[in-house]
Amino acid sequence: MSDLLGVAVLGAGHMGADHIRRLDRVVSGARVAAVADPDTDRAQRALAGIAGAGVHGDVEAALDAPGVAAVLIASPGPAHEEALLAAFARGLPVLCEKPMVPGSEGALRVVEAEARLGRRLTQIGFMRRYDAEYRRLKATLDEGRLGRPLMLHCVHRNVSSPPDFNSAMLIDSSVSHEIDAARWLLGQELTAVTVLRPRPCGRAPEGLQDPQFALFETDGGALVDVEVFVNCGFGYQVRCEAVCEEGSARIGEDRGMLVTSAGAAREEVAQDYLVRFADAYDREVQAWVDATRQGRVTGPSAWDGYAASVVAEAGVRAQESGTRVPVELAPRPALYA
Repeated sequence: MSDLLGVAVLGAGHMGADHIRRLDRVVSGARVAAVADPDTDRAQRALAGIAGAGVHGDVEAALDAPGVAAVLIASPGPAHEEALLAAFARGLPVLCEKPMVPGSEGALRVVEAEARLGRRLTQIGFMRRYDAEYRRLKATLDEGRLGRPLMLHCVHRNVSSPPDFNSAMLIDSSVSHEIDAARWLLGQELTAVTVLRPRPCGRAPEGLQDPQFALFETDGGALVDVEVFVNCGFGYQVRCEAVCEEGSARIGEDRGMLVTSAGAAREEVAQDYLVRFADAYDREVQAWVDATRQGRVTGPSAWDGYAASVVAEAGVRAQESGTRVPVELAPRPALYA
């Protein structure tokens, strides 16, 4: 046990419980040393069968628990800033689920706090960078044989939205994944956003403008469009097509099991992001554990988390105003050059 990286997991909800399972059963080189959640009963349930981990009702108690050497933040977004700053104060490396911080001002405070430390401690959980299909698309674009990327066409669909989901969350929660993926795939910053809204789907809860269509401009002259539809009813789908000067490349074709019977064929469609991106989450957490044990920090940075928050915030303003909204980033600290 002493050789294993002791991880404090903050949050024992849907995502946090899955990471607790992952650290205990899938990832090598780590163990769950502590769990923090205001609902301590939920935390106890998430730890069922896992020995040696304490349950805490507050973040600081978990960070100060014996054996904790790293932190995985899977609590709701508004709690992330306080947790990140507490981890920084203790010099603890962090894997923080997206959004790093929902608002751009708080996200910038995190960037500035880490920059003052003079070293990176944070990896942000944009797990699509670890998905096999996305990595293959990234490698194809970087090779350059398809020529300069001109456009990305993206689709992001969920079966249904949670009860508390609102229209702004289509951009700052769902489309935030496409925001980071576009920046990473293209190696370009997003500079402006426009959001269009068709008539709401009949399955959308009252007051939720679903689906929506976001159009992003980049500093390299490319365009990125995203269809986000969180009450499509039939499955979880994420697709991306890069259109370049000399060809195109597309991922996310849902090649699940094909069942043929009674004169018909039916192909399975994933119903949940934890199913579609299970391997990506596994690779992401394993890479974080491996790097942390070696004293390194890799993967998406706090700057990437900040940039995603700024773009998403501009997207929400575009959604509300119906106009094109420019994206304005603060100067990038040298730590993230």
